[in-house]
Amino acid sequence: MDTHYSEKNLIFTIANLFAAGTDTTATTLRWGLLFMAKYPHIQDQVQEELSRVIGSRQVQVIDRKNLPYTDAVIHETQRLANIVPMSLPHKTSRDVTFQGYFIKEGTTVFPLLTSVLYDESEWESPHTFNPSHFLDREGKFVRRDAFLPFSAGRRVCLGESLARMELFLFFTSLLQRFRFTPPPGVTEDELDLTAAVGFTLNPLPHELCAVSRQ
Repeated sequence: MDTHYSEKNLIFTIANLFAAGTDTTATTLRWGLLFMAKYPHIQDQVQEELSRVIGSRQVQVIDRKNLPYTDAVIHETQRLANIVPMSLPHKTSRDVTFQGYFIKEGTTVFPLLTSVLYDESEWESPHTFNPSHFLDREGKFVRRDAFLPFSAGRRVCLGESLARMELFLFFTSLLQRFRFTPPPGVTEDELDLTAAVGFTLNPLPHELCAVSRQ
């Protein structure tokens, strides 16, 4: 009982893996597929790049550097979906003065990620789906300091590298094999991007068609 290898800690660790890992990644992927169905011209460019660079072989993590547009689309999905807008509660480890405000040690603090991900001084069109936010004039991928979907500070998400890998592999594999469209009788404009408010921001219930590209 004097170590971390207890039943209680095992339960919390497993809960963290499912809640903080599986749910957030799945929610981001749902947003990504919804964006692709709503913006077919962007889906076209992703699939053109995948066909040109990858072909029919299985996508690997190492391919990311050769798929700048696809990588930009994934990053823009995370930015605009903003699935954990208030991040998770942190505590100050010491007394600190921040922008003129004194915050006592042990104070619970919520990093408001929305304020950065939608900052009009950082993004050219913060409220629209625009992969160009992460591309330079030559079409090369550009990292942005204001891209903080995994929270901020020393207690940034421990699973960030795993989540990045999962999102890339799942998203590219799905787009490689399927074209995502609204169901019959529904137009792209009718696809609703309003979020369902909960612990995370999920898309509202909707239907999509996955049409085989083979």
